[in-house]
Amino acid sequence: MPLIIGLTGGIGCGKSAASQLFSELGIDVIDTDVISQRLTQSAGLAIDLIQKEFGKDFITADNALNRSKMRQFVFSNDEARLRLENILHPLILQETLLHIEQSHSAYIILVVPLLLENKEYRALVQRILVIDCDEEQQLRRTMSRSRLTEQQVRAIMAAQVSRQTRLRNADDIVVNNHDLAHLRSQVIQLHRTYLSLSQNLAPPMS
Repeated sequence: MPLIIGLTGGIGCGKSAASQLFSELGIDVIDTDVISQRLTQSAGLAIDLIQKEFGKDFITADNALNRSKMRQFVFSNDEARLRLENILHPLILQETLLHIEQSHSAYIILVVPLLLENKEYRALVQRILVIDCDEEQQLRRTMSRSRLTEQQVRAIMAAQVSRQTRLRNADDIVVNNHDLAHLRSQVIQLHRTYLSLSQNLAPPMS
């Protein structure tokens, strides 16, 4: 089993930017959000199951998940959210395990926004990397990219584990309060660390 780094962080902290930098360094990145989007795009593997569970009103004309409508529906409905998660989570985990088997890089970055809440993914990783920034940055970035209101973003942040919990559980922390160059320098430093750790995990040559 290769060294697997679980990358997580709050909404708007820069998980995608950090994982892209690892990818540019030649590291395989497995992003569970990307897998989820693929499963729920037009004719994705989860579409029929979602339509059967929630009805065709949540499916678009091109046979994809109506994300905005589903988001509004499950946001304040825990029972509906659990029903959706029971469809998506096993499919996402199955795809994740397949990508891990197919990986050939020195180590793997596994991006899981809810890593600390999910024991199955925590069992897969050897280290936890938290991408962190201050809450004002989270608000500003998320509102800018997603066109959500401040109230909506704060509600999402409140539904996630606290920043303090993430930092307390981290093996490594990247502080993403500044520009891309500052983020890149931290990723490069961690890349060297992870390469060294992965070599220590490798079996000796016979």
